[in-house]
Amino acid sequence: MVPVLILIDVQNNMLLPPEPVPSAATVAPAIEAVLSRARAAGAAVVHVRNNGTGDDPDVPGTPGWALVHDVLPGEYVVDKTTPDSFAGTPLSTLVPTGAPLVVAGMQSDFCVRETTLEALRRGHPVTLVTDAHATYDGSAPAAEASAAVAAELATAGASLASSEVVHFG
Repeated sequence: MVPVLILIDVQNNMLLPPEPVPSAATVAPAIEAVLSRARAAGAAVVHVRNNGTGDDPDVPGTPGWALVHDVLPGEYVVDKTTPDSFAGTPLSTLVPTGAPLVVAGMQSDFCVRETTLEALRRGHPVTLVTDAHATYDGSAPAAEASAAVAAELATAGASLASSEVVHFG
């Protein structure tokens, strides 16, 4: 079965000024490479978009809310309001039961983590693209936080692969 690409919160507020994730300059091309490879293989692509509230930078209709990549015909957009992209969304109806998933996006320690853990609980084999997810500096520097999440997800059962080796078929 061809893997489904899940792009989580690949939105302007995460990758473009004024406040992109610290690794935006390297994460953005890695995401682009994986997306291009998925499209070339005819893989299903799901763009998950966070709908912020209040004064969040990703409130629907604001520039920060917009997706970085155009959504091509046949691709899906799933809007969410929680870190788990499955919760309260139609995501589970868009990915076949047990289909392998390739996950990339933001933020490692929130939406990428929660969505990957839920996908594993639902029986999906998951590959996390190690150079195509990121977060902001917090109690730990962003790179350390992303690496810790990758290690946690690997322990939970996710496979880890760089954007250079991820394939769709």
